[in-house]
Amino acid sequence: MIRAGIIGGSGYTGGELIRILHNHPKVSIDFVYSTTKAGKKINRTHSDLLGTLDLVFTDSINLQVDVLFLCLGHGNSKYFLNEHSFSAKTRIIDLSNDFRLMQDASFAGKDFVYGLPELNKTTISSARYIANPGCFATCIQLALLPLASSQLLHSEVHVNAVTGSTGAGVKPSATTHFSWRNNNVSWYKAFTHQHLGEINESLESLQKDKGELLFIPNRGNFARGILSTAYTRFKGSEEEASDLYHEFYEDAVFTQIAEEPVHLKQVVNTNNCHIHLHKYKDILLVTSVIDNLLKGASGQAVQNMNLMFGLDESEGLLLKAAVY
Repeated sequence: MIRAGIIGGSGYTGGELIRILHNHPKVSIDFVYSTTKAGKKINRTHSDLLGTLDLVFTDSINLQVDVLFLCLGHGNSKYFLNEHSFSAKTRIIDLSNDFRLMQDASFAGKDFVYGLPELNKTTISSARYIANPGCFATCIQLALLPLASSQLLHSEVHVNAVTGSTGAGVKPSATTHFSWRNNNVSWYKAFTHQHLGEINESLESLQKDKGELLFIPNRGNFARGILSTAYTRFKGSEEEASDLYHEFYEDAVFTQIAEEPVHLKQVVNTNNCHIHLHKYKDILLVTSVIDNLLKGASGQAVQNMNLMFGLDESEGLLLKAAVY
């Protein structure tokens, strides 16, 4: 069994990791670390686990675990790794943005690989340290990677994407509490969102001269999921675009090309990304949907873990979506 440790298990991504790993046939949870909840039952924080999980949060760390998941706030993973020296055999998967950019990938003798399996599967399989992608970044990259791979992103790419409130984390803020978020939609960080850096690096690794990416993120009045619409100039037909996407994702376990327009209920509570293509005149519209807490965070982290340990990529991740 793979012994797993989780640092920061009281938030949304930590909770999802606990649920997945608790039911993973090849994993045992060694510890879930929390300084504020040490000694308290995990199912008091993640109440859906009542009756299925009796573990407690701990303030002790086993430095010999096989895999460590860091579910800390952005900027805190570097601090944590500076303070704790894990075994050389311990694989580390970080869910923050601390190591996603190439300029930050080498830290304290550790070289982090960008953990988007649809782009870096081979490298991930032999890596010891993974920088898990951001949620918006995952959804948008999966929409655009096939075009970049074929050198077809010559024009500006316009992206609008809306995310659920869980994307902002468990700590309440002025724009996440119910009375503000309910019956409301708003944009934020227009053209400057922090995920743009990792998106551009991935696309430019495939196409150096790509067009500018113009991204408008939006807050939705729902809890989980991301829907992204990206459009750009495309000279080919819709059928040619479909062939391109099917070929690119032929071996991608969790990314599917849909014939009909996609929606969030297809993917929420799964590790899937569904993509739909629509051609209008010389414009190609690419719609992509994911669950921000699974394919956009914890599910993808476990997908990376599976690859790192030579397991089937989908082990423990075949979750079902509600379609009603």
